[in-house]
Amino acid sequence: MNSVPSYVSISWSRDELTIIDQTLLPEKEVYLELTSHRQVWDAIKKLKVRGAPAIGIAGAYGLYLGISPLPENDPALFLHQAEEIASYLNSSRPTAVNLSWALDKIVHKLMRASDLPVATLKKLALQTAMEIHEEDRQLCKRIGESGVALIPDAARILTHCNTGSLATAEFGTAFSVILHAFRQHKLNHVWVDETRPLLQGARLTAWELKKAGIPFSLNIDSAAGFLMQQGEVDLVITGADRIAANGDTANKIGTYSLAVLANRHRIPFYVAAPYSTIDLQIENGNNIEIEMRSADEVSHFGEKKTAPEGIDVYNPAFDITPGELITAIITERGILKPDYSKSIQTYFG
Repeated sequence: MNSVPSYVSISWSRDELTIIDQTLLPEKEVYLELTSHRQVWDAIKKLKVRGAPAIGIAGAYGLYLGISPLPENDPALFLHQAEEIASYLNSSRPTAVNLSWALDKIVHKLMRASDLPVATLKKLALQTAMEIHEEDRQLCKRIGESGVALIPDAARILTHCNTGSLATAEFGTAFSVILHAFRQHKLNHVWVDETRPLLQGARLTAWELKKAGIPFSLNIDSAAGFLMQQGEVDLVITGADRIAANGDTANKIGTYSLAVLANRHRIPFYVAAPYSTIDLQIENGNNIEIEMRSADEVSHFGEKKTAPEGIDVYNPAFDITPGELITAIITERGILKPDYSKSIQTYFG
């Protein structure tokens, strides 16, 4: 049994951010060395790095890369430029709250320390990015340890999109629960939605499960309901890109459909996420901005055209699952249960 990933999806060394290019998996395991904030923006936008926690980490390092070469003789101008770079990086993917959370955290620290020399502020930005990186690793480990209590013996779990080490600093979110259940011999099988249109389940989750030696089967997205009807699924667990104050959750498109199906078949539906994914400024799911992506992702399969020329394409990257359909939210501090408006407020104390 492989207890730790044999790959590192995101790392920092010598003023250089290294990521595994997820667009090339599973065929090629290629690492990219990013040395500018514009390269980081491009990597996030083009899904070379993806997953809410991972893009938050990448964005944090990207902000440092952006401010690192700035002149140090005008502190006010430096802080203004830092805000502009943070805003630019945040534009790469608007739905995942971890990105704006990480960028805001660094900018606020810089503003509070604005009386310090610019050189010191740069060091503070890097230190904070490294803290965000390490914190995510620890949080994800605790999410897995927390969520195991919800997993029955010989569990058959259905999951959607990718929530493993590729999407985080290590361990993952929903994947961390699966991994820890496997380690405790509570797992029978994992069903992996292919996750159209970019196949993050088929390309990435299947790749990670195979590396970890966890038994799984890949299924087409539209087979999930049939699997539940046939009694092949004991629970569904997904990650999240943004959770509103009332528990409404934005996640990869198709998540809402799974929640409805799970509710119909009386199957528990769980969301796993760290505290940084919960956005108290968003009252409910209606206020979450949904990223719309290129039509080519749907009308083409790789370079091959699979739909007629000139047609309209609807391609939202995410959907919203109402909190009422979520059995529990698994966090690094324990399990949140409905009413989420109350339990989330208590969580932040």
